[in-house]
Amino acid sequence: MNQINPETTPLHTLNPLNRFSDRAEDYVKYRPSYPADAIDIILKGLGENSQLIAADIGAGTGIASRLLAERKVNVIAIEPNAAMREAAQAHPLIEFRDGTAEFTQLPDNSVDLVTCFQAFHWFNPEPALLEFRRILKPSARLAVVWNNRDKEDTLTTEYSRLVREASNNHPAESRMESVEPLFVTPHFINIQEYTFTYRQQLDLTGFIGRAMSVSYLPRQGWVYEQLINNFQELYQHFRDESGFVYMVYRTSVYLGDVI
Repeated sequence: MNQINPETTPLHTLNPLNRFSDRAEDYVKYRPSYPADAIDIILKGLGENSQLIAADIGAGTGIASRLLAERKVNVIAIEPNAAMREAAQAHPLIEFRDGTAEFTQLPDNSVDLVTCFQAFHWFNPEPALLEFRRILKPSARLAVVWNNRDKEDTLTTEYSRLVREASNNHPAESRMESVEPLFVTPHFINIQEYTFTYRQQLDLTGFIGRAMSVSYLPRQGWVYEQLINNFQELYQHFRDESGFVYMVYRTSVYLGDVI
């Protein structure tokens, strides 16, 4: 049986455009949001929010797009997956468009901010960063963000172990934070990292749904059934008196300036 090498397999070669098509419902319901402090640092110093145009690349169902729009930022949400776009909640300041990180179809020098939330690792980094540089105005900003599961929280660590096992150590588990291209690209400078903590409250349905929003976990068969049983046991062990468990994330924000 052929094995995928998680250390060498580029994620952009693993069907990133369509792999979430059957996950859109779980994605919109159960994926975590992002801390307010992360949005604050992304927007800091860019000027009046209502005058900003942001391109949210790989926007998915618009979780981060809505956070920006709630700050009065005008958002163009670029998402190649039709099922994800259709699952998104409408907002008057968000316009969803079909496009990819490597080919956004946006004009040159047209946006003040490019954001990539939980998506950059699925992009082909070199052409994507070149495209971001093309569409950004001078003195604009790139923000790349990941919610990384906290390795020091017991529940979150055990959840991660179950996901790794059920996914046969999928490359996205080993290389969720593919940040290296940001530090070697000729298109952006002054890369700065900021880290915040975020807690996601989940009942049993949400806890399982959070896992099922992951594109590389099975949705049927023996491995799926065992995984559900394991999640149920994990939930029962950690649930509080109100019936909730809490996933903990370390939210990493990388900011870069246009050269």
